[in-house]
Amino acid sequence: MPLTSLHTARQAALEALSPTAAESVSLLDAQGRFLAEDVRAVRSLPGCDNSAMDGWAVRAEETRGANRDRPVRLRVVDTVYAGALPSRSLQPGEAARVFTGAPIPSGADAVIRQEAARATEDGRHVDLFITVPPGNDIRRTGEEVLAGTLLFSAGQRLSASVLGVLASQGETHVRVRSAPRVAVLATGDELIRPGQPALSHQVYESNLILIAALAREAGADVRHLSRARDDEQALRESIEHLAPQVDVLVTTGGASVGDKDHVKRVLTRLGARFLVDGVALKPGKPVAVAKFGNTAVVVLPGNPGAASVAFDQLARPLLLKHQGVLETRRRVRARLSEPRHKQAGLTYLITALLEYDDMGARAVLRPQGAGQILQNVQADGWAILPPGQADFAQGDLVEVELFDRPSHVAVDANSEGPRA
Repeated sequence: MPLTSLHTARQAALEALSPTAAESVSLLDAQGRFLAEDVRAVRSLPGCDNSAMDGWAVRAEETRGANRDRPVRLRVVDTVYAGALPSRSLQPGEAARVFTGAPIPSGADAVIRQEAARATEDGRHVDLFITVPPGNDIRRTGEEVLAGTLLFSAGQRLSASVLGVLASQGETHVRVRSAPRVAVLATGDELIRPGQPALSHQVYESNLILIAALAREAGADVRHLSRARDDEQALRESIEHLAPQVDVLVTTGGASVGDKDHVKRVLTRLGARFLVDGVALKPGKPVAVAKFGNTAVVVLPGNPGAASVAFDQLARPLLLKHQGVLETRRRVRARLSEPRHKQAGLTYLITALLEYDDMGARAVLRPQGAGQILQNVQADGWAILPPGQADFAQGDLVEVELFDRPSHVAVDANSEGPRA
């Protein structure tokens, strides 16, 4: 069976799930979720002209010529704290004591910091030692954002900073897409549960933690972590038990065509419909995506390096689309640090560190292998070696798809592309 190109496989995988309806959740429960709709400011920030410093609210014109040798003396008529309102307007020759965040009294148009002034002993007057322009140390209404301004677009991930902004608008709840429910099933007779003694020929089962963490990074609600032996009946029972409980079942191991690679055979016998079965990708070639009832099943290789690549390229986009999001990652052009030979017809994704010099970016390739697990740690992204070329020389320019700085674009529930 011919392998599917990475681009075609990704588009086919997106068919496995559709965006879900929106739900309202509290801000405390919304971290890591994705906005289901645009959010506009309901109030300006700041909500009124206020003092940026502890000091004195004054008329700027009355400070003209003030210095320590010839201070300007004004009468103190009010004290205003943050959260309180001025008791009166300022008239010529008057000042008000203000603290950071305090509303500016009408009639005042500047603030003098407290270190540039001194109150008299009886507190009835203040001597000003500097000249200030209008607007000095005043935070104007709407300086940060005006009421009605678009704050965040649908598809925005709700980070701590975003949630803080929403709280500053008086919001207690926000409308988000439902988090996809995920189960992860690891297969393999060689696997040993972490915490138990392992012989040299055995392998600690790391993919459950790895894949669960990757799924959570994509906004998923990981409900189940399970293991199954390399046995068709045991695998069938696990799939039949887990799949109806979740939106996405991710399996690791048993994805190829060996005697004990049962996952695809079991899915076929259960009546699953394969959307993707084998991708022109290295590592990660055996990856598959299927529909089993209402559940999307992503079949990953067991080797952690291959599982990471395959999850990133197929499972992550699928999980994000379920939340109404299409993700695009920033790419940079970089020079290869070393020559590489690859199999023509396959897209190679090699973890790389980026270094910069006067010639631009340089992609330092990490040791690569489907079974290696350290390669992604502290890497900057995937160096992409495209399918149409077999030999790459040191210094050849390639694209590097960065792991960070994703851009999230909302999609309509009935749309397959970015929303305009």
